[in-house]
Amino acid sequence: MTNWFSSPAYWYVIGFGGQIAFASRFIVQWLMSERQGRVVIPGVFWVLSLAGGAALFVYAMHKRDPVFALGQGLGLVAYARNLVLHRRAPDSR
Repeated sequence: MTNWFSSPAYWYVIGFGGQIAFASRFIVQWLMSERQGRVVIPGVFWVLSLAGGAALFVYAMHKRDPVFALGQGLGLVAYARNLVLHRRAPDSR
């Protein structure tokens, strides 16, 4: 039987922190869209995506899970690029 909690506690803080950051981006996006009465993707959505994705990528590497790591690693490229594009947009300032 596998011991589910075989890593030091700080790894679970990183993993759960990444999951919370990543999931919270949808709540932020929903609230901003409701406030403006239209679909909005604020810059903080991409910041949370990048922070959460980075934490999950590090956690996946720790767990030596290539499927999880590849999925998060590729996502980081898209999140970083979208954040750059968002910051360049004239209406984002």
